[in-house]
This record gives sequence, C-alpha cells and structure tokens, in this order.
Amino acid sequence: MMVRFSVLAAAAALAATVATPVLAAGEAVELKSRDWPHSGIVGTYQRDSVQRGMQVYKEVCAACHSLRFISFRNLVQIGFTEEQAKAIAAEFEVPADPNEDGDTFDSDGARLMRPAALFDTFPSPFPNDIAARAANGGALPPDLSLMVKARPNGENYMYSLLTGYEDPPADFEMAEGMNYNAYFPGHQIAMAAPLFDEGVEYADGTPATVEQMAYDVTNFLAWAAEPNLEDRHRIGLRVVIFLVILSFLLYATKRKVWADLH
Repeated sequence: MMVRFSVLAAAAALAATVATPVLAAGEAVELKSRDWPHSGIVGTYQRDSVQRGMQVYKEVCAACHSLRFISFRNLVQIGFTEEQAKAIAAEFEVPADPNEDGDTFDSDGARLMRPAALFDTFPSPFPNDIAARAANGGALPPDLSLMVKARPNGENYMYSLLTGYEDPPADFEMAEGMNYNAYFPGHQIAMAAPLFDEGVEYADGTPATVEQMAYDVTNFLAWAAEPNLEDRHRIGLRVVIFLVILSFLLYATKRKVWADLH
C-alpha cells in the first residue's frame, strides 16, 4: 500500500511539472463534464469503452507514452480473453534475456528484443529519458499509468485536455513549437493534438470521433490508474450492508435486554 501511495505521489509531482504553464495561467477555465460509469460507490468500468480506449492508447498514445504499471495479463480484467491479451502483447517488443553467449546485443550492436508476453508491462517507446526528450523537442512524455489520479477531477481534466485543442485567439502570443489548448494551464502545451476524427478504426464499428476517442481512452486510463476499483466497491458495499444489519441486531438485542430488566 505504501509503495502504491509513493508511486501515486510521484505521478502527481510529475504531472504538476508537466503542467507548468509557459506563460501566466490567466483565468481559470471550467472543465467539460462527462458522466463516468465507474464513479460513485457502486460504479463499474464500462467494458466496451475501456477496450476501445485500450485500442486508442495502443494505436495513438503508445508511440510516446509508457504504461509501465500495467501488465498485459491485466487486460483480462477488462473483458479480453487470455488469447486476445497474448495477441496484444505480441505487438510490442521488450528487451530480450541474454542469449546462450550471455550477450544482450547482436553483432551489429543492436539490442536483442523479443515479443512481449503476458507477464510483461506495457513498454516505453524510448530506451531512456534522454532519447524521449530528443524525440519530442526537449519535452518528456509522462507515463500514463496514474495520470488520471494525478489531478483533481482527473477524468474530466483528461477529457477536456484531449478535446481542447483549437486555434489560439488573434491576440494570444504563442511560443515557438507550442500548441494552443483551452484547458491546459497557460493554454500552451508541447504535445500536438493526438486525436483526429477517424484516427482509429474501432473493431466494434463505433464512430471514432475525437470526443468518442477521448472518452474511451480516458475510461481506459482511469482503469489503468485503479484496476482494483470494482473489487474495492464490492467490498465496501458488503461492509456497509454488514454494518447496517449488525446495527439492527445490536439495537434489537439492547431492546430485548433492557425489556427483561424492567
């Protein structure tokens, strides 16, 4: 539990660093609001949306962002079969173990790689942070495992951010290489708009609008940040029911005991 808390705190600190505005933040902007099926004391993840969100992550986000706290075997929790999870894992490559000679690089100096397996976590697209910064104009793409938990109202913030790219006002001065986003602090963000209509082709035929993809990938990242949420909700509900029944029994016992004494 302490390890999980430490990781969450680190992610929050990272998100705060990434979200530092280039210019003054200016006026606060009210976030867009969506109904999230996993919210509330009995909320559950919407499996079809989370699966579509995994597809958006794999085809769009994984080119820059890692998901290092989620293993491929965890995908069975959101409705994928083990065979489907294996097939998804095999689309990624991870560093291979040393070969029979103890080498981790081939004769050309390239790192030996192998297809990912169920026990592997989603790999980073870059070998290290220096390479990641070099490929992204100096900006370090954050890991997305806990990103939804790194901000208050995280789901609505993530959804607003992904759908908030637009042309800047005529009197707004943009820094070189930055992109205007109505919901990012300071309205300038290094990441270009990642989502475009029909940017992916959903296997279930759902129209892939920017809003739909943003909603789905936010649901997926909410699950990634808290994959045990449904179990926690179930346990909490059972505890509440137990306490209600126990309270009734204790009250009835008290009435009975005091009735006999009088």
